[in-house]
Amino acid sequence: MSQLTDDSRRASISTGLLVAVGAAFAFGMSGAWARGLIDAGWTPGAAVTARIWVAALVLLVPTLVSLRGRWRQVRRNAGMIITYGLLAVTATQLFYFQAVAVMDVGIALLIEYTAPVAVVLWLWARRGERPSKRSILGAVVAFAGLVLMLDVLTGARLDPGGILWALGAMVGAAAYFVLSGRGDTGLPPIALAGLGLVLGALGLSVAGLVGVLPMTWSTDDVAYRFGTLPWFVPVLAIGVLATAVAYVLGIASTRILGSRLASFVALAEVVAALLFGWMLLGQLPGTVQLIGGALVLAGVVLVKLGEPATQELVEPLPEPVV
Repeated sequence: MSQLTDDSRRASISTGLLVAVGAAFAFGMSGAWARGLIDAGWTPGAAVTARIWVAALVLLVPTLVSLRGRWRQVRRNAGMIITYGLLAVTATQLFYFQAVAVMDVGIALLIEYTAPVAVVLWLWARRGERPSKRSILGAVVAFAGLVLMLDVLTGARLDPGGILWALGAMVGAAAYFVLSGRGDTGLPPIALAGLGLVLGALGLSVAGLVGVLPMTWSTDDVAYRFGTLPWFVPVLAIGVLATAVAYVLGIASTRILGSRLASFVALAEVVAALLFGWMLLGQLPGTVQLIGGALVLAGVVLVKLGEPATQELVEPLPEPVV
């Protein structure tokens, strides 16, 4: 009996790992598809609005089904849901798309993935939760990697605006991690994701209508490294595959693996972003930048390993989407 249990557990973990890698690769393709739209005349605001609307519509029915009998929790957590939708989802995606408009997809995502380091520093400053020595070492390693990745030492030219946008995406992702740490909401993960996407889509649409967020799109074909595609193909790719499907896979993997292990596997998103950046756009970071990126990932892993290994008592939330 114990042998059967162990075999079942190993099979479950293997399945969870495959699903988590699938989620990471689905998330990782968004920047490359979006860069093609932006180069074809779309503004980042229009691209991210289309992405969120498509994903919100795809997840609308599952969200409503998951909320049966739970609308009281929605009213009780309205403030957190609004913050999640506008900051942890919408701002993160918008800032990331703004960054990839002027810099390589993989570099922008690597900057964003310093978010766990920012969370550790925020918890230390805000709540007095002193990080472990391993987490501090990880933060130092990640910072050193960031310096190399941005080619600060060699004086290479990177768009300052792109760096700031990527850092803004990092802050949004950090907010996601902080909000995800709340285990008292009573909301299913897919409901929080769906509500956040709907709020984000509405907020971006209003911002576009009043002129706060530039909205320009084009129906011209979109050029990629392998050829051209109709405009709706990349729109559907980032909305359905890189957002809706990615969220569903992310939710499924975190339920199987738990948020701690799933967050490690989610680092595969960086590899996916580099791969799709090369496949679709022909972008490849230089040697120094690749070394810096490896240090950033190593630093984030050290930060994660330095976190207290607490038992997960609540259903985890999906990984951040970019």
